[in-house]
Amino acid sequence: MPEAEQKPLVMMIAGPTASGKSALAAAVAAQWGGTVINADSMQVYRELSLLTARPRGAELKAAPHRLYGVLSGAEACSAGRWRGMALAEVEAALAAGRLPILVGGTGLYLKVFAEGLNTVPEIPAGVRATARAELAELGKAAFHARLAERDPVMGARLEPGDSQRLLRAWEVLAATGRSLAEWQAAPATPAPYRFARLCLLPPRPALYAACDARLEAMVGPRSEGGGALEEVEALLALGLDPALPVMKAVGVPEFAAHLAGELSLEAALAEAQQATRRYAKRQMTWLRHQFLGNDSTVNVMETQYSESQRVETFAKIRQNLLTDPG
Repeated sequence: MPEAEQKPLVMMIAGPTASGKSALAAAVAAQWGGTVINADSMQVYRELSLLTARPRGAELKAAPHRLYGVLSGAEACSAGRWRGMALAEVEAALAAGRLPILVGGTGLYLKVFAEGLNTVPEIPAGVRATARAELAELGKAAFHARLAERDPVMGARLEPGDSQRLLRAWEVLAATGRSLAEWQAAPATPAPYRFARLCLLPPRPALYAACDARLEAMVGPRSEGGGALEEVEALLALGLDPALPVMKAVGVPEFAAHLAGELSLEAALAEAQQATRRYAKRQMTWLRHQFLGNDSTVNVMETQYSESQRVETFAKIRQNLLTDPG
């Protein structure tokens, strides 16, 4: 038997926001005895359940779900940290005789899971605190200039406004004495699995309409499945650093502006919808170029998944990706 055939199978389901990938992953997991493992950079944070459209209700009951809401918003989850957690969950699923199903719209997470990531040593908390203090004191432009003096390569790669990546480059240099570029250039170790890849790429008009409708429902009453405003209000009450990823989640800045009296609810919703559509467009572009590329083994579904498509979708998966459980 070829070596690749002997490797454990891991399924990946990718797609932009509102494409139905979470529902599909839960359905596939229920059918094939799988465990759903989150590969979305915002759904790891426990404070944003509704606004990030984390699985709930019937989806959670259908199959085990892992890495959803496992981190505090006070933390910054890197691709490397997520990969370590995901590898552990994949191994746990395999040990239990279950099919690991990675699902999410963060294409970078799926890419680094399969291809590996250069391992940067853990950055001490003191170094992180010092870096944040330097940024606060200097401001983004001066902080970027200071980094460029010490690390010209990363200085040239990063924009002055990209505070999260600037902090990362600064921290790595301060903690290790080596540029982040050097660490990134080192050989990576691919994951020891074979992959069944599925990508949802719905027509853009339908996807945008779904994004708009879902976000509108999110700002409705809790009794009707809403509660996004209350969720953002609770997040703001924590007094977190605005530079943290959770504070930049789509919808948070817009609804925060409404809660501060700077925007009407109608205007905040419209801006959040526009931001969501732009995010979905970026996701689709990344997936087409990076996840698909020239890989003919990726099964593409140019539609938004719904329960009505279950039979047809499962037939495609059974034929192209997985073996019928019988």
